[in-house]
Amino acid sequence: MNLREEAAAIRDDLIALRRELHRIPEIGLDLPKTQAAVLAALDGLPLEISTGEGLSSVTAVLRGGRPGPVVLLRGDMDALPVTEESEADYVSGHDGVMHACGHDLHTAGLVGAARLLSAHREALNGDVVFMFQPGEEGFDGAEHMIDEGVLEAAGRPADAAYGLHVTSDMVPRGVFTTRPGPMMAASGGLFVRVVGSGGHGSRPHRALDPVPVACEMVTALQTLVTRRFSTFEPVVVTVGSFHAGTKRNIIPDEAVFEATVRTFSAEAADQVAEQSVKLCEDIAAAHGLSAEVRYDREYPATVNRADEARFVAETVREVFGDERYVEMPEPTMGAEDFSLVLQSVPGSYMFFGACASGDHELAAANHSPRAAFDDSVLADGAALLAELAVRRMGRGRV
Repeated sequence: MNLREEAAAIRDDLIALRRELHRIPEIGLDLPKTQAAVLAALDGLPLEISTGEGLSSVTAVLRGGRPGPVVLLRGDMDALPVTEESEADYVSGHDGVMHACGHDLHTAGLVGAARLLSAHREALNGDVVFMFQPGEEGFDGAEHMIDEGVLEAAGRPADAAYGLHVTSDMVPRGVFTTRPGPMMAASGGLFVRVVGSGGHGSRPHRALDPVPVACEMVTALQTLVTRRFSTFEPVVVTVGSFHAGTKRNIIPDEAVFEATVRTFSAEAADQVAEQSVKLCEDIAAAHGLSAEVRYDREYPATVNRADEARFVAETVREVFGDERYVEMPEPTMGAEDFSLVLQSVPGSYMFFGACASGDHELAAANHSPRAAFDDSVLADGAALLAELAVRRMGRGRV
């Protein structure tokens, strides 16, 4: 079978599906339109399909013609609360919601892999689970699907798992990249409410102003990173949301902010969780205010098994050529809930360049309202997922 050529033959169908999905982006765990589009795209294939009970997931199992391993392939489906800035003729039709991270390509690519492998069902030495997942963007979608049994959807535990994520600015268009070991960071969330006492902006001494206190916390959190952690222990704390007040001459009662925290080791995660909370509470107390501080642990680090990452690299080089693969020189501080799958199942995650412009280094990044992805790469992405499944099943259970 030549899956790359077969994928090229369905490229236009995959592009059409991707653009349909791009017009109907949905956020979180409840994606009824997206789920319906996926079910329609899978209709007629020899798949055992089930949908989630607590979320709009789709799990499809393809039974191979001969016994063998179970390979899980995953594509996430949810969008982001971003207002799209694009002149394309298939822009989001939902105000304030956009597929700014390329999950529409992931979904269409996984449909493509399902079509390719279904055409060769009798020749497969094992079973394939297609995991269409909502809620990757901070809603624990993978954990929900794991709790509902996706890792045992074939009737026995998955033996290997692979996922593919497009990027607009990390590598050139058409290039695949991954690395053995840690690939993406663990994430946590810091949520702070500084409580003071409001008053007139002209008389701050008669109030307890929470704004400068919250600002001091934001700055102190950056000092915490550089002075309490080794320079060889990557830690990122980014305050992405800060809100206080209603008008410039009114001192508000409270100020609230939220930060995302990225780490790689369990020790660093424990340390930042403890020390960031204490730091904010102590700064508030030093100014005679109080602070309500919560730290949530979110996704663990995404760690590829070394032999599986090498297997991905070898497959890319053999199918597409040496020039289509580069090894990631270092992990990225992004986080991904496919990490929860890889905690239980050997496998590898990978990135795939889908830059829509000539120079990926100048392109808008994923999550930007101007992020743009070239969906002409869809056929190769689908082909790689299918090829990984076929080759991994050929190795048998290891």
